[in-house]
Amino acid sequence: MTTENTTIRLTTAQAIIRWLSNQFIEIDGQEIRVCGGGFGIFGHGNVTCLGEALNGVREELPLYRGQNEQSMGFAAAGYAKQWLRQRFMFCTASAGPGTANLLTAAGLAHANRLPMLLLCGDTFLTRLPDPVLQQMENYNDPTFGVNDAFKPVVRYWDRISHPAQVIQSLPNALATMLDPADCGPAFLGLPQDVQGWTYDYPEKFFAKKVHRIRRQSPDAAEITDAAEMLATAERPMIIAGGGVQYSQATTELTAFAEKHNIPVVETIAGRANMLATHPLNIGPIGVTGSDSANAIAEKADVILAVGTRLQDFTTGSWTAFDQDAQFISINAARHDAGKHMSLPVVGDAKLSLTALDSELEMNTPTQWVTFAQEERNKWDAYVADNVSHGNRPNSYAQAIGVVNELCDARDRVVAAAGGLPAEVTANWRTLDIGTVDVEFGFSCMGYEIAGAWGARIAQAEREPEQDTITFCGDGSYLMLNSDIYSSVLSQKKMIVLVLDNGGFAVINKLQNNTGNESFNNLLEDCPTIPEAFGVDFTAHAASMGATAEKVASPAELAEAFKRAKASDKTYVIVMDVDPYEGWTTEGHAWWEVGTPHITEDDSVRKAHIEWEASRVKQRRGV
Repeated sequence: MTTENTTIRLTTAQAIIRWLSNQFIEIDGQEIRVCGGGFGIFGHGNVTCLGEALNGVREELPLYRGQNEQSMGFAAAGYAKQWLRQRFMFCTASAGPGTANLLTAAGLAHANRLPMLLLCGDTFLTRLPDPVLQQMENYNDPTFGVNDAFKPVVRYWDRISHPAQVIQSLPNALATMLDPADCGPAFLGLPQDVQGWTYDYPEKFFAKKVHRIRRQSPDAAEITDAAEMLATAERPMIIAGGGVQYSQATTELTAFAEKHNIPVVETIAGRANMLATHPLNIGPIGVTGSDSANAIAEKADVILAVGTRLQDFTTGSWTAFDQDAQFISINAARHDAGKHMSLPVVGDAKLSLTALDSELEMNTPTQWVTFAQEERNKWDAYVADNVSHGNRPNSYAQAIGVVNELCDARDRVVAAAGGLPAEVTANWRTLDIGTVDVEFGFSCMGYEIAGAWGARIAQAEREPEQDTITFCGDGSYLMLNSDIYSSVLSQKKMIVLVLDNGGFAVINKLQNNTGNESFNNLLEDCPTIPEAFGVDFTAHAASMGATAEKVASPAELAEAFKRAKASDKTYVIVMDVDPYEGWTTEGHAWWEVGTPHITEDDSVRKAHIEWEASRVKQRRGV
């Protein structure tokens, strides 16, 4: 029997892992560990103590062996997204460069508001062996090191300098990761000596605990104000962001829109909040959006933003809306709810939509809804033509259309960087709710494969019969591809579409669109490459254990995709696409990029003038 004074002697590392293994969450009436396990690469900074502790709980907290620390973090992010932030994975890396490699992944998790626990080696607290291997010495502050670099890119940061500190630090880290407003990565620096130090911990600290994610009720006065403002609208619109899914409020969103007949547009993170066929789904908004969503955005008089941080790709750098449009923002985070002088409703999306619905008396004018639906019909026709294939160059859109036609409704689609996020956002027709992960919060090259591996691990825990499908450009593939090997080793099958356009083609497009000549983006335009040649991606993927084939056309891609669906292991399909032809040319809002204010190049000067001409539409902070 455990009493108030019963203690157990453990190392710091053992205490961390024992505590983690006893933290649970209730999901759909079932209690499940909130930590799904972890990704690890061992080195001298974490293998002897943390490795020893993890080896004892290999069943409770499965540890996936990583190939690259950054990709481990991406995989953890993909896992958290698939679980709608209800569960997370930890990443452990050795002191020095191993830990430093997690910085980019922490930035991705921070930007996307995703839970991730980083358990990272640190230099010796006693400093007796200093300077040690891989230590970054700071002459004026011996406490300042590589791990301090994580402070701007995590939501919770601590360096454990005594074993007793984990009693306070671990619950705080978990509370941060499960908080709807503060959700993000948590970092624990673990000095190598402290990891092995012992302490007599209270046994009750390790008792099983079941957590729940807080649903913050909105303030009644804010709901009343929002209802009064929305009731005045003649041309209302809802922007549905990723927070709708994290709040599990997609049903409430649809019911609210249907009851009041309000058109809905989706952000990149909010893709798959509604089915493509829903009559009130007017399409994706913004820089990588649709003509239909952007058409109603520029005319809307009251805009209800739900679960979105209103990133510039959503707002067209704040040119997508009428200058006099009024915003109401429902968000669990106060920071997001008040942006651009929005009328804030700080609270959970599900509870807030329900509360707003109970006070709202309105029905949107029929002519406004008809206009929105007519615009969506035009956009659907454009997309249908855009994804069709025949006697024209291969394109991203065509590949997307093939997969969209043949995949199962519950398959998960992943994209992240380069031109594919825009093409997927614009051209993908949602078949089921919550099935699209376009990582454009940090837009990290390399997330495509690593994030898909993490998503597949999570998907296999609930929907093992479905597939995770990732669209990856050749540039992102070369940036980070080793989790093809990880997926084969762990028997977590993915379908990887590698679309090769000979370099960084979307940035080349931006380069050309701003009047610049092609330079250092496409392989053929790099002056330091005497003779360009492509990579044999099929041979490379096959060398990592995947089944791989190259196809010459969308028609061949369709047949290969059927074989991939039937396969029981990771399948890579490679297709060349044209770097210049076949881009989605419609649906774009203005995007602010820095162009040269003075130049000797006439084409750059002309492009700068044309680019800046749209700035007059920009809302200046209001």
